[in-house]
Amino acid sequence: MYATVDPTTGHVVREFPSTTDAEAAKALDASASAYRSWSTAALSERANALAGIAAAHRSRADELARLMTLEMGKPVTQAKGEAELAASIYEYYATKGPELLEDEVLDIAGSGRAIVRTAPIGPLLGIMPWNFPLYQVARFVAPNLLLGNTILLKHAENCPQQSLAIASAVHDAGVPADAFQSLFATHDQVAEMIASPLLRGVSITGSERAGRAIGELAGRNLKKCVLELGGSDPFIVLPQADLTAAVPAAATGRFWNAGQVCTSAKRLIVADTVWDEFLDRFVSEASTWQAGDPTDPGTRLGPLSSQVARDGIAEQVDDAVAKGATLHLGGHIPQGPGAWYPATVLSGVTPEMRAYSEEVFGPVAVLYRVGSAEEAVALANSSPYGLGSAVFTNDDAEAQYVAARLEVGMVGLNTVVRSSPEMPFGGVKNSGIGRELGRFGLDEFANKKLVRTP
Repeated sequence: MYATVDPTTGHVVREFPSTTDAEAAKALDASASAYRSWSTAALSERANALAGIAAAHRSRADELARLMTLEMGKPVTQAKGEAELAASIYEYYATKGPELLEDEVLDIAGSGRAIVRTAPIGPLLGIMPWNFPLYQVARFVAPNLLLGNTILLKHAENCPQQSLAIASAVHDAGVPADAFQSLFATHDQVAEMIASPLLRGVSITGSERAGRAIGELAGRNLKKCVLELGGSDPFIVLPQADLTAAVPAAATGRFWNAGQVCTSAKRLIVADTVWDEFLDRFVSEASTWQAGDPTDPGTRLGPLSSQVARDGIAEQVDDAVAKGATLHLGGHIPQGPGAWYPATVLSGVTPEMRAYSEEVFGPVAVLYRVGSAEEAVALANSSPYGLGSAVFTNDDAEAQYVAARLEVGMVGLNTVVRSSPEMPFGGVKNSGIGRELGRFGLDEFANKKLVRTP
């Protein structure tokens, strides 16, 4: 069911009918027809449209933020920041994209000339999540609209109004209605579209379970896919770390967006020589992240996206405590309606506990004590995920040593991983396949076409 459900109360604000089978089939046909004209439009026309989408995100930031707060509980100040980040992605591809799409001249043996041209491939399906409903759509949409691909957007079931608002911004910027369509598609309709020869690729940002299902469908039908999945990012604090910088970075990295971030600092791996001081300072810092009204500009910690999500987090924490983990802060569902859960800090989590190997997608920090950089790396790499990471130390040689050995797609040295339009985003292992943003985002759903002149 596609519906706006206020996570602060659990109240259903508005429901939306799902796309019918006939509507889904018609939308895919229309996307294929639109591809023929959109892909041959001047690159400057497509770039100008992206600039218009960026401008629309900025001019409508207040309304987009209000919908984000209403539908998934993001504090309004964070929501406005996300609208600006999404705008910067569209702007980046509008300004830098044409240069990145210039033909690459190859150094070939013998006479003649050979180039590689980056060309579009056709209609694409984007299956987008609720936790960053503007930003993650922009990561997928901006490079592919610039390329000349057409887009079918299947947003999360709890973000219907945001999906419609994004479509409005895109169309008002000059993108033809059939070149970008918002669908309230069912799972069966998604499977039908992936199986259709008209669809040429699918991108999903979501859970590992969803990624496996979409990846299987894409492989069976020989469709290109990008899978941006879960993470259990290590935040490593070594003996030479500046704790004045590391502690607030760890708290922000864990509790931002109520911990509902793929690249959250979910596992804090701390050297034993600084363990006591870090733990004390971190618990104190975490206690300042008080849950509050997400419409208040001063609120940093809002509710989780739904009561189902909140209950899942509570079960992971309760399982760890029942099996011997130490609860330093939080850990209890507050009374009253809504999807509220407090900032929580655990230590002593061991492999038999769910929180050890599962992604904890909420405001729960798990601290681990290690005796060396090698032990920190081994613990970090023991996760089935490999998305982002952070390493805090003032010893540059040690930082580079650890960074080189981490099995992840992104490393921040004395900083948490922050997204920026020009830098690639993605992971390894169960965190997915492919990269988004930067020049890499233009290569995933592209035909790297060789043109050889003797």
